[in-house]
Amino acid sequence: MTDTPLRFGVFLGPHHPTDENPTLCLTRDLDLLQHLDALDYDEAWIGEHHSGGFEIVAAPEIFLATAAERTKHIKLGTGVKTVSFYHPLVVADQMVLLDHLTRGRVMFGAGPGALPSDAYMMGIEPGEQRQRMTDALDAIVPLMEGETVSMETDWFTLKDAKLQLASYTKPMMEMAVTSVRSPAGALCAGKYGAGLLVLGGTSDEALATQKENWRICEETAAKHNRTVERRQWRITMMIHIAETKEKAMKDMEFGLQKWIDYSHHVLPASRFPEDQDPLKWGMENNALLIGTPDDMIEEIERVQKHTGGFGTLLFYANNFANWEATKHSYELVARHVFPHFKGSNTPRLESYGRARKIHDQIKEDFKQAVDQSKDAYQKSK
Repeated sequence: MTDTPLRFGVFLGPHHPTDENPTLCLTRDLDLLQHLDALDYDEAWIGEHHSGGFEIVAAPEIFLATAAERTKHIKLGTGVKTVSFYHPLVVADQMVLLDHLTRGRVMFGAGPGALPSDAYMMGIEPGEQRQRMTDALDAIVPLMEGETVSMETDWFTLKDAKLQLASYTKPMMEMAVTSVRSPAGALCAGKYGAGLLVLGGTSDEALATQKENWRICEETAAKHNRTVERRQWRITMMIHIAETKEKAMKDMEFGLQKWIDYSHHVLPASRFPEDQDPLKWGMENNALLIGTPDDMIEEIERVQKHTGGFGTLLFYANNFANWEATKHSYELVARHVFPHFKGSNTPRLESYGRARKIHDQIKEDFKQAVDQSKDAYQKSK
């Protein structure tokens, strides 16, 4: 188990139905990050996509730079930067710039690319993307750490390359690599001592896979003289919370089916069977956490027990509910779930217990003090 309190954040694709105004959708995403910042969420990760029409941020760095100006505390990560698409010097240079502009609030999330349709438009074979990711990170990490890199692959060349700006965060900003099912992400994360950002679901079967991937990450880190800690292990869940489970389920009528259609028609693989009711199937198979704060506490404890402990729980933000219900869901979690896992109410409860234990005695002492005051006043007349 991790010896640090559980952290909370959001993994924001972002997902937006194709019947909504895209400009207002992006504005709402920025409003959401301000809302989460005010509620004391720890971090937010923003995705990169170029096709499909649903996940409409093409450059997470630009989005994060805008969000950084509107927030104060929340850490902001690329969730993730598709490093298989770009020259590594440019990626490293831009991320270090963000590191300075945010005074260390930016995090670097890397991945091979989630949508084959993105790679298709660029003439990149999907089967090449994981190797390209490894190639890119072999250059990006040492560049961020201040090294001079010379390297040649079949898709980029570096000649005595060195960043002109040193990282603000030493030796470099926090880093994470996505992991769905294959061990590719775990191997990369371990090689560079990076965190693991899990997008593979929380069914018992999925958690068993992710537990094995974390073992691979730890093993690989040791081979490369790096270290990884469980606090760097992030697990995403599709979550919506309300005062009652019935209300939370009712809220799903707003947007769940639209996302299910997108997952079937555009994403390379969907966990949801096409012949099943998505809400019922998702709740029964631990693909959706729809319920109350108590339900969420119980589910997180199940996942912690199954994995042996992880560092951060991320909402997989999908716009399943309308805007007001979505904001309220995040607020309920901050008010009632955070304290359970962060221990923020422990001193208060201890203080309440101590006061309650001596309440009868104190009440009598208080009564005597009042009586003495009255007697003294009468005698002074």
